[in-house]
Amino acid sequence: MSKIELYNNDCIEAMKKIDDDIIDLIVTDPPYNLGNFMKNRDTNLSKMRDNFFGSAGWDDMEFADWEQSMDDFFKSAARVMKKGGSMIVFMAIIKVETIIRLAEKHGFYYKTTGIWHKTNPMPRNMNLHFVNSTEAWVYFTYKKRTGTFNNGGAMFHDFIETSVTPNGERKCGKHPTQKPESLIQHFVEILSNPNDWVLDPFMGSGTTGVVAKHTDRNFIGVELDKNYFEMAKLRIEERQNETKCD
Repeated sequence: MSKIELYNNDCIEAMKKIDDDIIDLIVTDPPYNLGNFMKNRDTNLSKMRDNFFGSAGWDDMEFADWEQSMDDFFKSAARVMKKGGSMIVFMAIIKVETIIRLAEKHGFYYKTTGIWHKTNPMPRNMNLHFVNSTEAWVYFTYKKRTGTFNNGGAMFHDFIETSVTPNGERKCGKHPTQKPESLIQHFVEILSNPNDWVLDPFMGSGTTGVVAKHTDRNFIGVELDKNYFEMAKLRIEERQNETKCD
């Protein structure tokens, strides 16, 4: 049985409870620091989606405060990571340079920046400009220039295509930036092994935990928002105990 530990807390405080040098893989989707930026943009996003992330209250930090919070995160992540462990951080393309700089400061080796392409993106402003259908992800290893990479001899590109999160994965509730399980599973299976410890310090709706359970990895998840934490817990328990969200 995979071990599951869930914390409804600030990630820095929760990570203090994790032992040194035990995490094999971090897959996480922290705030992109785009809330204030998007509120000032000429976009109809908030009209098309009832849980627009820019109005959620957790992505509206001033840049300096967000930068400090991410610096604190990488410092904590470095303590709990095994040497040679891997990390995938989803991030807005315009913030990637900042993320790389902060991660390298704490011993993470930058491997590459890749793209997730959504095959069925929301068609907002389609008659005005190019539809936003991509998000970036950044790949690091810790204290080594290589880590677990289960490619089985196949060539994996830094360009991944999936649909957006299907409705079947949203039956426990909606999260504005929820990633599909197939996307997260791609990274978990390549960058870790069964019985490894996977950490998601910004757990959101719990997708990384669901995938970890499904692929026989141990999982530690942290989520500050009480409602999202309960949603994630229910999703992971559904996978674990075959309970139902509805």
